[in-house]
Amino acid sequence: MNKFCGVIHIEDYYSAETFARIKEFADQRETPFVVIDLPTIANAYDELEREFDYADIYYAVKANPAAQILQLLRDRGANFDIASRYELDKVMDLGVAAERISYGNTIKKAKDIRYFYERGVRLFATDAESDLAAIAREAPGSRVYVRILTEGTLTADWPLSRKFGCETEMAMDLLVQARDMGLQPYGVSFHVGSQQREISAWDAALAKVRVIFERLREEQGIELQMINMGGGFPANYISRTNDLATYAEEITRFLQEDFGTELPRILIEPGRSLIANAGVLVSEVVMISRKARTALSRWVFVDVGKFSGLIETLDESIKYPVYTEKSGDDEGCVLAGPTCDSADIMYEHFKYPLPLSLEAGDRLYWLSTGAYTTSYSAVEFNGFPPLQEYCIG
Repeated sequence: MNKFCGVIHIEDYYSAETFARIKEFADQRETPFVVIDLPTIANAYDELEREFDYADIYYAVKANPAAQILQLLRDRGANFDIASRYELDKVMDLGVAAERISYGNTIKKAKDIRYFYERGVRLFATDAESDLAAIAREAPGSRVYVRILTEGTLTADWPLSRKFGCETEMAMDLLVQARDMGLQPYGVSFHVGSQQREISAWDAALAKVRVIFERLREEQGIELQMINMGGGFPANYISRTNDLATYAEEITRFLQEDFGTELPRILIEPGRSLIANAGVLVSEVVMISRKARTALSRWVFVDVGKFSGLIETLDESIKYPVYTEKSGDDEGCVLAGPTCDSADIMYEHFKYPLPLSLEAGDRLYWLSTGAYTTSYSAVEFNGFPPLQEYCIG
């Protein structure tokens, strides 16, 4: 059953001026594509700095690696969370110093660790003995932080559980081993899951971190210096969230309850929350059909799908607001992509209400699509090119 049954109102997502700027640009171009409004990103970054004034911001480049976005954040003083040597080259080629970079991927080749080290990076994430040994061998003396598993991922729209992180006892073992291998046991990281609306997830994760800090200090004489709280702050999709100030107020309270007013160094790794709301994906209706004479819903096929930027609709996890200029009576629709793959259906159980007046050739505007769209777009599946992106403002 749909939790959402109304029409999308642009003013809930963008100011009239911002959407007019985006639409004026979009109207001159052939679909599909994403328009990124750079002033929206700048405002989001300023808000994040204001609300978490005690934290160092590391932008998660995987959310959207567009050069214009990286340049904007570079000039505002952001640091960068890097997942691969390809992202590293892209960021450092823009003049970002190695001191502003963290190799945050726990799954990495030994030769890539060496590559980061040779380029000056000295901050590495880990969650496994084999990876830690590779860091000790290829990046001697570096600072390491261990990623732990958190239960909060169960309440996130896009969970990051199981694959990343380790249990508390293992984390402590790894940090002790890091010291014994000549590395600097620097801190602990966690990620409560992407698009996390449940603020208490941070409370539970920080309680685990406090135990690790205290036990290592008391049992091993190791003084950890850093907590990386990852990302998880939500974007503005169909299911509304608290504003960032509410998240910041509660998370700051959790931190102070566990660590007092003299906090360790705090890192946050926003991606979605910085970038998503700045993007509008513009698509065209290719065909509308019904599967039977008595069918109660239409199939609306558009020229963008799971393989061209909308992979986060997998299992209907992320529900983007979809806007059309058509009006009139609505009916629930199945939204599907253009490829010859039966998996290329974005929403089938969650029926989107779209006007009965909708026709082939009409445009649909997928709001809050600045993050994890172009970076997920396939390279020529069914011959379709990667999703085009334009940055404006």
